[in-house]
Amino acid sequence: MDLAATMNQAATWSQAATWLSMPLSLLPPWLISLGAFALAVALALLAHRTAFAILTRLVSGMDLFWRSVVSRTHGPTRFAVITVALGFAASVSPLSEGQAVLIRQILLVCFVALVGWIAKTALHVWTTVYLRRFKLDADDNLLARKHVTQTRILQRVGDIIIVIVALSAALMTFDGVRQYGVSLLASAGAAGIVVGLALQPVLKNIFAGIQLAVTQPIRIDDALLVEGEWGNVEEITSTYVVMRLWDWRRMILPLSYFIEKPFQNWTRDNAALIGTVMLYLDYETPIDVLRAKVEEIADGSKLWDRRVVNVQVTDFRQSTMEVRILVSAGTSPRAFDLRCEVREKLIAFLQREHPRSLPRLRAEARSIEPPGPANAIIASHAAE
Repeated sequence: MDLAATMNQAATWSQAATWLSMPLSLLPPWLISLGAFALAVALALLAHRTAFAILTRLVSGMDLFWRSVVSRTHGPTRFAVITVALGFAASVSPLSEGQAVLIRQILLVCFVALVGWIAKTALHVWTTVYLRRFKLDADDNLLARKHVTQTRILQRVGDIIIVIVALSAALMTFDGVRQYGVSLLASAGAAGIVVGLALQPVLKNIFAGIQLAVTQPIRIDDALLVEGEWGNVEEITSTYVVMRLWDWRRMILPLSYFIEKPFQNWTRDNAALIGTVMLYLDYETPIDVLRAKVEEIADGSKLWDRRVVNVQVTDFRQSTMEVRILVSAGTSPRAFDLRCEVREKLIAFLQREHPRSLPRLRAEARSIEPPGPANAIIASHAAE
């Protein structure tokens, strides 16, 4: 009895499968394959969205690093899941020989692109982890600026290399253009020479960027004086440098500029600077009193770093003497503000306490005696 029931149930399932397979057999193979690919992509997106939502919720209470890692891997993981799903759909779809070759070629290119994308993401994550140890907003940020500059430049160069290698590998998967991929990767042959000559300015700046990363004549947040303009290095890309000038303008310079032309770096070894104040005063100015006042102003200022304060008479002019005042500060903006403070307080002090020290023009009146007869007349009138 049980055997008969089992046989009847199997017959029922076989009949149902036959009825379900009949509509599929009536459809063209390309439509079945298209439906399989669409179903695979839909299931892959659903699975990725579910898994990513769970993972995002798990790291929501963790450190900022883990949250950024998860957010950065959203695109590569989704692309990887879709690629795997398409590969599985291709293996079960009724594809013709030509269609199978085309799908395999597309999947191979997708795999190369996925590897390049993962490499760029891994480089970015490693850079983020490495730079977490350094703070640019610290008072003494010389070491931080050094490592940030090196890492940022090398990261951009690495991104360019990854893109070139991935593009070359993708081209080499096609038989018709394989030689172009080899030429691009090896920079060989006439085509490679032409491309190299055409891209000479770009390659020049790329190699200049590598040299800047190694030798570091400039760093992020360095204070520079370039082309008569003062500002800080805001960004160093793979081909150019962005300087934020003191009045919020931006100056864009190619990387090769800092290898080929001279410029001033005010924070090369440390950020401290000596500010100079030049005064032109009258010769009656009491230098000792002026020196004591400058020391008093520096000592009472929060901008002075307690290292250098000096007053010297450096030159004589026709009607004035040149007085040079030196004061030091921890950074170039502080040095500039300290110089302005010293000027303002010294002028107020001299106006109030020693007004005769300010520059002035002297004129002497000479008495002219009249001729002889006039002298006698003047003398007689004086005697009367």
